[in-house]
Amino acid sequence: MLKVRLMGTKNDIKWFQRLLQRNPKVEVTEFSDLYENKGTKRFYRVYAEVRKTNTVEK
Repeated sequence: MLKVRLMGTKNDIKWFQRLLQRNPKVEVTEFSDLYENKGTKRFYRVYAEVRKTNTVEK
C-alpha cells in the first residue's frame, strides 16, 4: 500500500483521481477531502491510499 499526497488545482486533482480509479492495476482504498494549501487560494492537496491489484495481463 502507498500513501500519496497530491497537490494542484481542484481540476487537476479531480482529473488525476478519475485516472487512478479507472486504472485496473491500482485500487484506490481512500481519498481524502480537499485541503487548501497555506498562502494560496489556487492550490489544494488531498491524500490517497492506493494498492496494487492482482490483475493478470493477457
